[in-house]
Amino acid sequence: MGTKTRSIASGGRETSPKATARRGAKTGPKAKARARIEELESIRYDFSPQATARRIELFRSFQRDRVPRSGDLLRLHERLCFSLAFPENEDVRAVASELLAGFATRPDLKRHRKELVDSGLAGTSIEFRFYWLTAIWLVRQGWGKHLSIVWKEFENAEKLNGLWHLLLPFSETPGLDSFAYSAKEWVERLKNPEESDAEFVIRRFDALRVPVPVKEKLYEELDIPMILSSGEGTPSRTRDGWASPVVYRKSPPDATRPRLHSVVRNTKLDVRPVTPSEGRRLIDLANSCMVPRHRDLLIFLGADENDVRMVDAGDGLQFACMGAVPERRLLLESVYGFLTLMNGVPIGYVLNSALYESAEVAYNVFETFRGRGAAFVYSKILAMVHQLFGATSFAVDPYQLGHGNEEGQLSGAWWFYYKLGFRPHDPEIKALVREELAKIRKSPGYRTPPARIDELAADYMYLQLQPSRSRTAVGSRVVREDVLGHLPLGEIGLEATDYLASRFGADRERGVRTCAREAAALLGLRRGVSSLPVGERTAWERWAPLVLALPGVESWSRADRALLAKIMRAKGGRRESDFVQLFDRHKKLRKALLA
Repeated sequence: MGTKTRSIASGGRETSPKATARRGAKTGPKAKARARIEELESIRYDFSPQATARRIELFRSFQRDRVPRSGDLLRLHERLCFSLAFPENEDVRAVASELLAGFATRPDLKRHRKELVDSGLAGTSIEFRFYWLTAIWLVRQGWGKHLSIVWKEFENAEKLNGLWHLLLPFSETPGLDSFAYSAKEWVERLKNPEESDAEFVIRRFDALRVPVPVKEKLYEELDIPMILSSGEGTPSRTRDGWASPVVYRKSPPDATRPRLHSVVRNTKLDVRPVTPSEGRRLIDLANSCMVPRHRDLLIFLGADENDVRMVDAGDGLQFACMGAVPERRLLLESVYGFLTLMNGVPIGYVLNSALYESAEVAYNVFETFRGRGAAFVYSKILAMVHQLFGATSFAVDPYQLGHGNEEGQLSGAWWFYYKLGFRPHDPEIKALVREELAKIRKSPGYRTPPARIDELAADYMYLQLQPSRSRTAVGSRVVREDVLGHLPLGEIGLEATDYLASRFGADRERGVRTCAREAAALLGLRRGVSSLPVGERTAWERWAPLVLALPGVESWSRADRALLAKIMRAKGGRRESDFVQLFDRHKKLRKALLA
């Protein structure tokens, strides 16, 4: 889904409070601090009054005491973040909030700052090769002065030297042609003393007068290594948050396995559109959450402030739903991103593609919050996708399941989805599943090895609520085929390619203009393409070649052709989810695309 990731080990393991106390009682300050942190970890899911009182006591002890080891300081940070998201009462939340607010200025953090690079903690730096959209977002947020290039790791520095003629005014060309400075030397000479080297390079790319996709490609081919130093308001996991009503908990996150069919069908979530200004703040929060976790998510980076909604699932659980600006929408399926919030604390994110009453859902829980409650949250996600997009089939892609994904293999992602009711449709994988289940029955302690997980995860898994007109039998079950995961989206795209190639060859621009006019006449767009708002016009021009390539559109009823015109416009309208709902109503269009 366009992400780059790195991880940092938090270290340590959960132990019993008694074992922790025994070790801490006979050793020095380092071991005593670790013992208290281990006790905090051991009572993570204990929400009894006694455990709550002890949690507050332990947290308060770290208001005055220092943590001698960097790994233990990181573990303390994680416990504070967890309690901020899942507080039992006002006192727990208050002490956790106070400790996190001052985390960047703690003497022990300053002492361990170098060891905690890339941890995402406030007061520490982040090293990453940011994609273009993240880099320019950081600069536009006012954090360019905190960015710097790691020249010793910049393998493509000389490629930057080859771009100066594109990035600088023509009046500077004599000097560029005459002196063989290194890229670092050129940047030092070219930039203002008040600018950082990274900010200068990013701003020059921003000024480049080429289409944004070209700018992105040129910049990202450089693969510039950067450091984002800590500064006022710079992204960190410590500072993540959204002002929300707080729901205090009497019990830990729900560990029961939900019945997804029932939850999806019977859950009604509260959906509230937000203003563009609130939408922009939520988009910025989502992007800010990604930076310290070494992720570039295109859906958040290209989100439209006019298509942001807040979805309330109750008990403090919310989802900030964000659609893409029209120019960044895909031709066919609709992609949305969701930032998952618990009592205002970001605990993960979701990527969702929707079309044909189906959805492909990618679910991510931030490491701090993994464990109990993951299945409960996921059930609400599917209910939300069902409500917003009308999806009755849900797919999980191979990478999410663990295919070519070591983290997914070790975490047991494939079995997580299997136990919730997802099933593979591929016959060979179904045979592997039977083998694994037989091994488990024979040896209850058996664990599927990573290599076998990789095989099991080689194809999509599905959960389907109801059959469709297009269906096939798999074993004793009847499943849909006209769903994401099965749909031949690439082949549909080739229909447009073949049509444009046969009629226009290399003159694709004329082809797009001609197709747009012809589609307008065919579908009854009386005022013409030029009368459409910019987003709708973009969508119309993108869809027109495909529409003309479809068989038999000219013989459709006037109502069917008018609905197709409405669908094309909705693709570039305010909310792309409207496109999905209209598309799924058009039976002839759905059939024609798969003909």
